[in-house]
Amino acid sequence: MAGLGPAIHVFLLFLYMQEDVDARIESAHDIVGNNAMSPLIDISGVAKTYGSGTLALSNVSTRIERGSFVSLVGPSGCGKSTLLRMIAGLIEPSSGTIAWPQTENARPKDIGFVFQDATLMPWARVLDNVYLPLKLKGLSLKEAEPRIMDALARVGLADFAQSFPRELSGGMKMRVSIARALVTEPPVLLMDEPFAALDEFTREKLDDDLLDLWASQKWTVIFVTHSVYESVYLSERILVMGARPGRILKDIAVDVPYPRGRPFRESPDFIARCAEVSAALGEGMKR
Repeated sequence: MAGLGPAIHVFLLFLYMQEDVDARIESAHDIVGNNAMSPLIDISGVAKTYGSGTLALSNVSTRIERGSFVSLVGPSGCGKSTLLRMIAGLIEPSSGTIAWPQTENARPKDIGFVFQDATLMPWARVLDNVYLPLKLKGLSLKEAEPRIMDALARVGLADFAQSFPRELSGGMKMRVSIARALVTEPPVLLMDEPFAALDEFTREKLDDDLLDLWASQKWTVIFVTHSVYESVYLSERILVMGARPGRILKDIAVDVPYPRGRPFRESPDFIARCAEVSAALGEGMKR
């Protein structure tokens, strides 16, 4: 039996090392699992008071999952755009936190932002308008042109690269604005009432185009709108906000599969969901 001593020691050492390896693997699985369960954006207790003393937002808390489509709906002046700008890092909250758990709390550098107006440079051709964010990154036009043309093709404007904004319709200008956001390949797209000024037909067409892009690009989209119908058609979730100071009154899931299309717009289910959002907005106005 004495001769077995070294062998037993080796065996025990092997067991110890195996336990250590198993523990490391389990720890790694926990890290991966926790990261997968973490939201992309974690908004906790956020408030915003402007220098004038106006309390725009109060105690806003929500979680945004990676790859989701979330709409913010609420009355004018409730802080929807303020919240969007805080997510983008354009302004800071007065209190509370906006964390990015999946990226070690570092806000992605290439967040796309589409404003209410197309905000195009009127003196520049479409190609140069879309080139702007890449130019600011230091890319030459020669380097950037394939990405620019790809972005324009995705929004159906490849044939208008040499046009000026004055030669485009309102809907086409918004497509250019979307292409300008798309060209940086953003993981997150923030949209502040981008289709509000368009006629209903053009708006519905751009809604469908946006959903197609969302599906193909796998963006996380946060979309501000005053339209109950648009929010229900586009979104997986609708955050209904109350009148100033803005706060989230209700989180409504729209668990309808994509693509949705005209049949959904005309369905009793769509009407019922719009009624639910409208009722939540009405309650918010009373508070």
